Amino acid sequence: MLFNSFEFIFAFLPLTFFIYFYLNSKRLTEASKAFLVLASLFFYSWWNIAYLPIILVSMLFNYVVGVSLSKENEHVKVSKKTLLTVGIVANVALLGYFKYADFLIANVNLATDGQIPLLHLALPLAISFFTFQQIAYLVDSYRGETKEYDFLNYANFVTFFPQLIAGPIVHHAEMMPQFAKTRNKVKNYRNIALGLFIFSMGLFKKVVIADQFAVWATNGFDVAEKLNLIEAWITSLSYTFQLYFDFSGYTDMAIGAALLFNIRLPINFNSPYKATNIQDFWRRWHITLSRFLRDYVYIPLGGNRKGSFRTYNNLMATFIIGGIWHGAGWTFVFWGFLHGLALVIQRVWNQLGFRMHTIFAWFITFNFVNIAWVFFRAKEWDDAIKVLNGMFACNLVVPSSLQDKVAFLSQYGILFGNISIKERTYYWIVVAFILILLFKNSTERIRTSSAVPTYKMAVFTAILAILAIMSMIQTPYTEFLYFNF
Repeated sequence: MLFNSFEFIFAFLPLTFFIYFYLNSKRLTEASKAFLVLASLFFYSWWNIAYLPIILVSMLFNYVVGVSLSKENEHVKVSKKTLLTVGIVANVALLGYFKYADFLIANVNLATDGQIPLLHLALPLAISFFTFQQIAYLVDSYRGETKEYDFLNYANFVTFFPQLIAGPIVHHAEMMPQFAKTRNKVKNYRNIALGLFIFSMGLFKKVVIADQFAVWATNGFDVAEKLNLIEAWITSLSYTFQLYFDFSGYTDMAIGAALLFNIRLPINFNSPYKATNIQDFWRRWHITLSRFLRDYVYIPLGGNRKGSFRTYNNLMATFIIGGIWHGAGWTFVFWGFLHGLALVIQRVWNQLGFRMHTIFAWFITFNFVNIAWVFFRAKEWDDAIKVLNGMFACNLVVPSSLQDKVAFLSQYGILFGNISIKERTYYWIVVAFILILLFKNSTERIRTSSAVPTYKMAVFTAILAILAIMSMIQTPYTEFLYFNF
């Protein structure tokens, strides 16, 4: 069941909302929490009920281990450190088996000329997200930063449907107490208004903007055999904008849906394409993943506390792990390597005391991110090389329709011919730049909204929702990109 489906918008979400608050109004708080868990598991099972036992076993295992780690007394038979190690290894092994087994087998076959058959395992939905969340919970339990929470609160922390499938990657300390608060059991009409507004904005981003860019990105990466300069840049920019509006739209819908239940999810985006350096980008893009990598990978590796050389190694290792987390492929590894390398270069640049004009810094940062996304999107190395060859080849082709107006360009080696890019594509690119650079993002709109919902907000919400639903009627809805990770 997708956020951008009629089943979710007109059936699952309203029914879950009304039943949950009805049970709370009858002071059946435990029943309401149990219902929310069951509803979330039903939401998860909608794609494939075969995934259900995996998340249930994972949740029960981590809850038992987490409770054991949070106890003050040292274990008699098994030390806390050993128990934590077992817990982390079990989580990583589960994720590794389903997500990376075929990748490892394929590489072993390639290196040894072997014939080990691939397992062809289907990737359980959301396994990367709920695995990271629960690893963080185990580590914090070991550090004594958790309490022995109620199981239903923990189950809601793991399975809460707005953030279950593709994040944000939530932290137990910011989620589990919310399910225990009494005031969150009563309908809050300001939260409902804000929730519907943010959800509608996210829905509009996904079905009106992201899905349009998806067509052009797919044509360039997966269909075209060769790309000229303009086609290649339109292809890369289309995916850059598709990914932003797709994932940002999902996160907005998650935050909006959670607000209906008086649950505040962490902010995951803060206008990342406005960043003026790569560190700034990662403070704005997928913020909860950056937080996890910092707190549970980079800092435990030593962070920046053991000299420059060790810091550079830690940065590289952290972002290569981040690349691998996104997908089982060398293109993802290389994408992580590129970002790690960029952070190292930026760190050296800052230490040398160099400065750069803000506009130039933004231009370099945006184009680096855009070029790196090519490897993130490409299914194979050849697809990435095809797009990059087009982006940096001197084969500028101008549409034949403009030949009469700019014929003088031919003396500079510029060719005239057919381009598989429709004129409206250029307008969409310009509009996308305007939206991401000049307009407030959803986070800023939440912060600047008044305490009492206004008619202006209601009208804007209705317009966004109507336009999005009209788009859904006209074209089949698609999955979110981060469902693949």
